[in-house]
Amino acid sequence: MAETELDEMIEELCSSKAEEFRLIGYDNITAEEIWQCVSAPYAKKGRPALHQIVNDILSLKITQFMNFMTMSAFKGTLF
Repeated sequence: MAETELDEMIEELCSSKAEEFRLIGYDNITAEEIWQCVSAPYAKKGRPALHQIVNDILSLKITQFMNFMTMSAFKGTLF
């Protein structure tokens, strides 16, 4: 699978998760923020296999996401 195809697939999954969060009332969450949250652990370990990335995105809970955003705000690492 080409790198651009992989990136497009990941972007679509993140958009889908952001839409899911919008449906439960979190209107301002973007696909980029979802990816930042999911990919944060990858900085130390490297990018995992595709199935792990998909699982990480689809299993992301709003509480995990909000905890990540809160910690990022405290650290000053929000983009």
